[in-house]
Amino acid sequence: MKNQYTPQGVCSRGIHFEVIDGLLHNVTFVAGCDGNLKAIGRLVEGMTVAEAIKRLKGIRCENNPTSCADQFAQALECYQEENSNTNK
Repeated sequence: MKNQYTPQGVCSRGIHFEVIDGLLHNVTFVAGCDGNLKAIGRLVEGMTVAEAIKRLKGIRCENNPTSCADQFAQALECYQEENSNTNK
């Protein structure tokens, strides 16, 4: 199932990703810095959700308190929270 997240405070307008057996797949961003965001998607392909959060959380873009990478980490944290609640 494709997950969707609407980032805040960045150029990207959407983040789509799948988690299959705990691993990230098919990460895409809507709008934003095309090459950089495609690179993020390729770099996290097959990575665990926890590892992606660890690597991306807190990255800033220029003077902005967040970035597309940080917003993706936030999307993954929301995913973890939603899925931990459904598994209880």
